Amino acid sequence: MLHIYNSLTRHKEPFVPIEPGRARMYVCGMTVYDLCHLGHARVLVVFDMVYRYLQQAGYAVTYVRNITDIDDKIIARAAEQGIPIDQLTERFIAAMHEDAARLGVRPPTLEPRATAHIDEILAMVQRLIEREHAYVADKGDVYYQVSSFSGYGRLSGKDPGDLRAGARVDVDQHKRDPLDFVLWKAAKPGEPAWESPWGPGRPGWHIECSAMSTQCLGNHFDIHGGGADLQFPHHDNEIAQSEGATGEPFVNIWMHNGFVRINDEKMSKSLGNFFTVREILTRYRPEEIRYFILASHYRSPLNYDESNLEQARSALTRLYTALRGLPAAEPAAEPDGGDAHRQRFTDAMDDDFNTPEALAVLFDLAREINRLRDSDLSRAAALGAELRSLGAVLGLVQDQADDFLRGGADAQPEGPSDAEIENLIQRRVQARQDKDFAEADRIRDQLQQAGILLEDGAGGTRWRRG
Repeated sequence: MLHIYNSLTRHKEPFVPIEPGRARMYVCGMTVYDLCHLGHARVLVVFDMVYRYLQQAGYAVTYVRNITDIDDKIIARAAEQGIPIDQLTERFIAAMHEDAARLGVRPPTLEPRATAHIDEILAMVQRLIEREHAYVADKGDVYYQVSSFSGYGRLSGKDPGDLRAGARVDVDQHKRDPLDFVLWKAAKPGEPAWESPWGPGRPGWHIECSAMSTQCLGNHFDIHGGGADLQFPHHDNEIAQSEGATGEPFVNIWMHNGFVRINDEKMSKSLGNFFTVREILTRYRPEEIRYFILASHYRSPLNYDESNLEQARSALTRLYTALRGLPAAEPAAEPDGGDAHRQRFTDAMDDDFNTPEALAVLFDLAREINRLRDSDLSRAAALGAELRSLGAVLGLVQDQADDFLRGGADAQPEGPSDAEIENLIQRRVQARQDKDFAEADRIRDQLQQAGILLEDGAGGTRWRRG
């Protein structure tokens, strides 16, 4: 049975969906004012993995990942560039979709945008006012009254009293409490605005997710995910808003992926170690980045450095090398009928999506394939099909082995082209037939110096980029 670590209870809990056979999941998506960075990539890949596994486990999954397309940063960036806000957001939404697709991330079931849900946001703010969880301040701002919600901060573990004691003197004198947060911002000159009962304005960031998630999934749903940095204040505020507005429990299980670090330092533009997905893709293939992300447990810190990406490349090379040259086959049942590899894979994933252990199963399959290749090719092929089948749950090892090992379309390889390599290999074959072994060895050495590794076998010579 699937168990998931619940950030709210701080325990692993069995996943028992509200509606049998159906899983409803909401994940906080991007604020679209810039390109996706490595932190965004981790959220995209991790919850794509969760989405895939829930489907593999037989659930009908409704996966909602929102887009924040109105926000202070968006307004500021559009003003800097002198373009309309929707022109800016459309550009970065398209870029996000391109980056996600390259990383093998499947589209979510629904992808709501904040600006398309203004009516639902207004309705939720109005309910919070009526239930005395919110108040209208001077000039038309609407604030959530944190003191009205018992248990505020229980997700992050922060105590409101401690937060107040450490709060700076707030410059906004319209708040009743330093912890109160804005639900609706009164319009400022030159900013986009929508009409509301409190005057023209725009939504605060936190209320957007509460309105979109409950609109798409209902007042009470199964899983809410996002990065660890969102626990406070964003997710604490979502709980207060949603439960304050509906009077119902909001989410059963909260999932948070760990922070991303660069060479063991916090990722930060000020430190100069801030990488976009597109920058990393100039040096590594998408599948290598995906493998790198999944090689660490999703709740653990993820440390980006070149050696970890090189390890991901080497690991995928081992898996694809095992698959190379195998005939097509159906996934194999184990000889004793126990389906041992698949069961071990399932056990790992059922233990809070333990992808490092699940990947270890793929390598055990690769070792068994290599052992059987010369003695029982049909059995090796069946195990290869099993490796691909399990890899698909993680979004890995789905390419043709030769394509990956030779570089593939995304590799941007340096050195000789595929055609040049094939020509040199044919010259080497001819040299060997002519018993000119010195020339054959010279060509092999030339290719090796260019990072091209040759594998001679009964079926001829195969090659891959080292």
